[in-house]
Amino acid sequence: QVQLVESGGGLVQAGGSLRLSCAASGSIFSGLGWYCQAPGKQRELVAAITSGGITNYARYAKDRLIISRDNAKNTVYLQMNSLKPEDTAVYYCNAKVRRVYLEYNYWGQGTQVTVSS
Repeated sequence: QVQLVESGGGLVQAGGSLRLSCAASGSIFSGLGWYCQAPGKQRELVAAITSGGITNYARYAKDRLIISRDNAKNTVYLQMNSLKPEDTAVYYCNAKVRRVYLEYNYWGQGTQVTVSS
């Protein structure tokens, strides 16, 4: 059974930093990543990383956010720097599992990030 346990969200002032963590268990994960969902908006990709270390970032995230992965611990991190009020959202950990020809997505429960101005 796949489990994703997120931590690290909270309230921070604009310009501050946070680090999100997501510990994944229960399978072999081809990809781990983070999505965010602001009120009234669709969930969207923030950053993702494959088991081989290939990263993919949303355009706005490249300069301020860093995704990393510890394969030994099956944990993915999102270092968020120079946070802005528009970064306020619920951040969801995403894990991808490949089985035969299909890819399955699993989601964490979400962690709130609030950036005050």
